[in-house]
Amino acid sequence: MDWSIKETARMTGTTSRTLRHYDAIGLLPPTYIADNGYRYYDESGLVRLQRILLLKELGMSLARIAEVLESTEDPIAALSDHVHSLGRERARIDRQIVSVTATIARLEAGEPLMAEEMFDGFDHRVHKEEVTRRWGREAYEASAGWWESLSPDDRQSWKADVERLSQDWMKAAEAGAGPESDRCQDLARRHVQWLSATPGTPAHDPGGDLDGYVRGLADMYVSDPRFGANYGGVAGAELVRDSLNLYLDA
Repeated sequence: MDWSIKETARMTGTTSRTLRHYDAIGLLPPTYIADNGYRYYDESGLVRLQRILLLKELGMSLARIAEVLESTEDPIAALSDHVHSLGRERARIDRQIVSVTATIARLEAGEPLMAEEMFDGFDHRVHKEEVTRRWGREAYEASAGWWESLSPDDRQSWKADVERLSQDWMKAAEAGAGPESDRCQDLARRHVQWLSATPGTPAHDPGGDLDGYVRGLADMYVSDPRFGANYGGVAGAELVRDSLNLYLDA
């Protein structure tokens, strides 16, 4: 089945003028032009247009999009890459939503704002009672005090480390790595090292319950979607939890 330029523009939410421009620069020529001058596109044309619009949404220039399209001949593999990119973008947006929601909650409650929310948007007030019950008010306050004592540069460096760890977990999940794999066990080791380097946590305290703390936190990654968003959703959070549990078992 073929679609006219008008039908294609309507289905894809673009305009006939845009499609003509894509044709003029060689980015998306029509499948054929009828005797009456109308442009028509077949299924392969629609797939190429879908890829163009996806890459454009990711901020690529038309010149760069043309390079990407020409470098990948297999549309299924290319679209699979787009799905992975969109998944990472969705996770990033989820974390932004969490952060903004936490800010709104603090403003509505008349509470002071934290310059940075730990765990990339985690609102401490929601879990303060649970954290205090599990590990004590002293641990909670020590952790909060440590965070507030950091310089802006140190906070940014800490967040960058957390972001790298989160991205590596998401990439492992996307690649289908299992909890028992060397890749995930190395990530679990890094994860525990990161937790151990955060003052005020049982993982940081030499006499603390590191095993119980990490397992409890791993369960929270799965049960609380705000934590899970840091790892791409439930599937990613489950991979982190299972990998951490295996690492601790060993």
